[in-house]
Amino acid sequence: MATSVTLPPLSLYVHIPWCVRKCPYCDFNSHESAHIDEQAYIARLKQDLLTEKHWLEQQQDTRTIHSIFFGGGTPSLFSAHGIADIVTMAKDIIGFTHDDIEITLEANPGTFEQEKFSGFFQAGVNRLSIGIQSFQAKHLTLLGRIHSSEEAHKAVAIAKHAGFTNINLDLMHGLPEQSVDDALADLQQAITLAPQHLSWYQLTIEPNTAFYRQPPPLPADDILGDIQYQGSQLLATHQFAHYEVSAFSQTGRQSQHNINYWQFGDYIGIGAGAHGKLTDTQQQQIIRTQKTRLPDHYLHNGNTPNSKRLVVTQDDLAVEFMMNALRLHHGVPATYFAERTGLTWDMIEPTLNNLQRQGLMATDPTQLYTTDLGQRFLNTVLEAFLNAFHQS
Repeated sequence: MATSVTLPPLSLYVHIPWCVRKCPYCDFNSHESAHIDEQAYIARLKQDLLTEKHWLEQQQDTRTIHSIFFGGGTPSLFSAHGIADIVTMAKDIIGFTHDDIEITLEANPGTFEQEKFSGFFQAGVNRLSIGIQSFQAKHLTLLGRIHSSEEAHKAVAIAKHAGFTNINLDLMHGLPEQSVDDALADLQQAITLAPQHLSWYQLTIEPNTAFYRQPPPLPADDILGDIQYQGSQLLATHQFAHYEVSAFSQTGRQSQHNINYWQFGDYIGIGAGAHGKLTDTQQQQIIRTQKTRLPDHYLHNGNTPNSKRLVVTQDDLAVEFMMNALRLHHGVPATYFAERTGLTWDMIEPTLNNLQRQGLMATDPTQLYTTDLGQRFLNTVLEAFLNAFHQS
């Protein structure tokens, strides 16, 4: 590093690793379980957070929490009381930047979880992310989902009745044997439910999943292209701004937590398998943290949860910054590159100039972002930076 790295906003990610049934496409750290010792896990989360707090204090880092995200697994399997305890714990140990920070909880549409939505709202959760994926029975079955289209509709209605005014719906496209009409019908149903945010992303086959071991028949590339184009047009017609690769929102309803990720902000990760990113201004370096994956190991391995802390190399740091920042359609302020990595501009300037000549990166000196063409060929843009950093 050649410039002084500065402290960005600090978020908190809480991983709840259990689910009712593992979906065949899922490569997240999730584990089927009929019994969850909620109180033991919360006690462990507290130890985990106190350890992270101690590390921050050693760096003389007094930042407070900008946003919280409960991910999984299925966090809504926890009781509302348990979620409230975790929120209170975070506020007491680290503190909040303001009283109404964005607190998101992932939930599934199943009836059991719907019954708890009011409790989650009372617990301080003010943003609900409901994993619908599809409204069509054939695709729900292929995806291993355990809810119906009717339950999905009901879940959104109950969430609104509970008081939620900031709701994200997770929806997938490019599903096995899915047509363009199928995908647009899913999207239209989601729009009809009037959420404030839509995460609409293409199914990808990841290693260590059931789909990887037995790949399903996926749509051809021309169908995938038509789905993406027509779906984006449909969303724009209904005033959903396409602000990130797979994120669409109504005005002012972008995910503040995820924006902090993409702008290369910091986040504490607690829970089994949770990842974190922290800035160490004392040593002028970026640290990646990772907690032990298996819930039993996380719960019972020593006095405090095992955590790996790795210093990110300069080349990897530059790649990671660009991979995050360029997901945003309007990118990030150009000053963030030096401020949030400690690296100098000349490290990316040759590649940036080359991509600008190809019409893939904007020539705005104040902002780092791709052109519309660059967004269409984002993988090409990112590969250019990857190759430049790892061949230098």
